[in-house]
Amino acid sequence: MDDEAYHGTTFKSGNSVALRLPKGMGIPEGTEVRMVKEAPMSFRIEPVDAPRRTIDISGFAGKAPWLKPLPRELREFDERPSTIAAREAALREAAERK
Repeated sequence: MDDEAYHGTTFKSGNSVALRLPKGMGIPEGTEVRMVKEAPMSFRIEPVDAPRRTIDISGFAGKAPWLKPLPRELREFDERPSTIAAREAALREAAERK
């Protein structure tokens, strides 16, 4: 990395002191990092190689034994307004072509 210098000011965030990292530093949004204090007011920031987080749903199976899947013929869902609008626009367009 270049020896570029960035000027920033700390600010209070809850019960913490925070410092924004400029986009120009090249740290992607959502990157989990670890800060290592090397000396007073001297820190090193490094990425954390965390395993991908997953949710274990294996224990959910027996939690509601009275629930049964709905048969396909009873599954009714309201269409999204965007789906209805897209279908109506396609019908209008087809009618205009004729």
